[in-house]
Amino acid sequence: MAIAAERGQWQELSACRASDPEMFFPVGTTGNALDNIETAKAICATCAVADECLDYALHTNQEAGLWGGYAEDERRRLRKRWLAERRKRAS
Repeated sequence: MAIAAERGQWQELSACRASDPEMFFPVGTTGNALDNIETAKAICATCAVADECLDYALHTNQEAGLWGGYAEDERRRLRKRWLAERRKRAS
């Protein structure tokens, strides 16, 4: 699936493809936004390409939205660790 991820073909297989994009890009972290985040994460939990989605988000530094089942704040922490691991492997 790595080749498909590189070409963006994973998006065609995503569980969120037919969902409202606004659910995956909520405004804020309270009220309705929390409901959207919870619903989006439930959709991601069923997705066959959630790992590819997260990988894409980390590689392209997607700052907004929910990607691969991770909200913005969760992904920021993951990206820091991901970058540190990449630097370690490169040296």
